[in-house]
Formats: sequence, C-alpha cells, structure tokens
Amino acid sequence: MSRLLFSLLFSSFSIAIMAQPQQRLLGGDISMLPVYEGNGTVYRNFDGQTIQLLPWLKRCGWNAQRVRLFVHPEEAKQQHKDEGVCQDLKMVTALGRQIKKQGMQLMLDFHYSDTWADPGKQLIPRAWGDKNTPAQVLADSVEAHTRHALTTMVATGATPDLIQVGNEITNGMLWPVGKVNAMQDNRWQQLALMLRAGVKACREVCPEAKIIIHTEKAGDCDLTVAYYRQLARYGVDYDIIGLSYYPMWHKSIPNLGNTLDVLAGTFPDKPVMIVETAAYYSHDNDRWIKDPFKHGEIFPISPVGQEEFTKQLVRELNRHPNVTGLFWWFPEENESGRQVINSWINRGLFDNRTGKALPAIKALQSFMTPNNEIFYR
Repeated sequence: MSRLLFSLLFSSFSIAIMAQPQQRLLGGDISMLPVYEGNGTVYRNFDGQTIQLLPWLKRCGWNAQRVRLFVHPEEAKQQHKDEGVCQDLKMVTALGRQIKKQGMQLMLDFHYSDTWADPGKQLIPRAWGDKNTPAQVLADSVEAHTRHALTTMVATGATPDLIQVGNEITNGMLWPVGKVNAMQDNRWQQLALMLRAGVKACREVCPEAKIIIHTEKAGDCDLTVAYYRQLARYGVDYDIIGLSYYPMWHKSIPNLGNTLDVLAGTFPDKPVMIVETAAYYSHDNDRWIKDPFKHGEIFPISPVGQEEFTKQLVRELNRHPNVTGLFWWFPEENESGRQVINSWINRGLFDNRTGKALPAIKALQSFMTPNNEIFYR
C-alpha cells in the first residue's frame, strides 16, 4: 500500500471515528435518596404500584445519576441541613456503589463548601480558612480534598465516571478569594489556580473520568461564552461544559437553544450537558412561594405544565448534537411518607402527596429514544 493511500485511509478512518455520535446520558441528582429510603419512603409508578427507585429509573431509560459531596456538612446551618445538606463522603460512597451496581454512570459533584455552593454563595469550608487565606493554600486544600474523596470512592467500588470540579461556579468559588466576573479580569488567576488543583487530582486518581466545569447562566449567552473563554485563557483543563437551566430563572427554551448553538461554534471540542434542570408541578407547602401561580407564565404550575416543559426542553436539546447529557435536579423528592425536608420544593418527579411518578418522566425518555413512544410503568 502506498504511503499516500495509507494516509488517505487513515484520515478517513479518523474522521469517521470523530463523527460517531457520543453516548447520551439521562439521569438526575438523587443525592437525597438514602435519606428518603432510610425514612421508609415509598415510591410508586404511574399506576400507583410500589417500585424500587433506581432499578425502575433504569427501565425508564436512565443510565446515569449525579451525587453532590460537601466538605464538612455537619458545619452547615440548621436551615441548610433541613433543605438537604448532609452528603458527606461516607454517604456519597455508599450511594455511589448503589448507582454503579445498577450499571449506571456516576457523576460526582464537588461542592467545595460545607453547605450549598451556588451563584449566591460559595463559602470557604470552615476547616480550610477564611477570606484572608492565600489562594495557593486554598488550592492545596481543594487538591487534597478531591484526591482523598476520589481515592476513597475508587477503593470502595464507587469510581466516578464524570466529575464536576465545583458547583455552579459562574461567579467563582471559595469567596472572596476566588470570586470572579466572567466579563472582567478579576481574580481569575486565583480561581484558575484552584480549578487546576482540583482537576489535577481528578486526572491522577480517576484518569478515565470526564471533567465538567459547571455554570448556571445558560440564559445569558454572552456571559456563558465569556466564562469558558476565560477558562481557556487561564489554561484550565476540562472535558465538558455543564449548564444549569431552569425555565423560571434562565429565560426561554429557544434562548437556551441560541446559547447551545453559540457554544457549539465557539468550543467545537467541548460537549455540553444540562447537569441541572427542573420545573414546578405545584407550590404546596412551599415556604418561599405563596402564590400558587408564580412562575406559571409559560408553563402552568401543574403536572401537565411540568410535562409540557420537559417535552419542549427535550425537543430543543435533540436539535443540538453537542448536547450529550440531561440531568433532573432532585427528582427523588417524595414527602408522601415521613417528613424529610421542612419545606417542599415541588420540582421533583414524584408527587409529594401520593408518591406516584409524574408524567414528566415519560417525556424525559425521548432524550434517549426520540422515536420511541413506549414507556415503562
């Protein structure tokens, strides 16, 4: 075979490999499942029959689950504990093993905090220091914590397949030391130092895992693109762009579609996953929302409205080849048994009063099988 012919065949083979569609992942952040199961909560299918949640979700086409990990959740405020802050390494490792035994992929979500890490707060863990702690010291803590957690999980059969280095870190993490603005060049060097430290531990302990950098401004295309450009500028290594998308906060679904299009054109080598989404089906027993119609301008606050949101979201995501994952946040919420959280969120996929599966679960299956209308009960 001539060298020219070999080169042409090799190039064609490489292009064909690159063109192969990537595996899609469908799942949810089920971090509270051990608490519900420990309280004897009963999950029911669409017909009201009792089910075991993880095997049933697998039959519904789910092939991955996401779990969050706090640093020292016992240090969190009681209010946050009442909202679900309790995931320490022991709990996460046990849940991770359950997920892996089901043959599902495991996404580990590092909250580098003792409590919720989100756009409104990214608090330095109490044991790590305070606002005067040097960035390098905090970066060392990030690396040590990440390495210890992953080493423990690998040793006990809960090896993550995907790892989020930080949760919703659009505004940075470990504030104020690592607080940033994507549109400005402020403290990006400090944030990048921390992120590179976390990624280093991930690459060394879990070399097969895909690294996700997770932001939550999917409705703001310019800011989202600027953020990931900053990551490139500061040499942060990662594999997947992770986005939160909630219809009540992040504008319309077509607007999300525009962001996805721009990301595909700007970062063609970075797949995108919607690592958090959800929509209300009710405002029952919600201490934050008293108006039963709030956030119902586009999709009614009802099981039917939640299902319609899900159908439209999946339809939009299926238009974008760069989208390879969809994860529902807190699908396991189910207050039909003993109380677990003080105020209902009502964005899960099981009715808080009856424990029955909501129809949005059926709509989600179309993300995996767009032409398949057969759903498991």
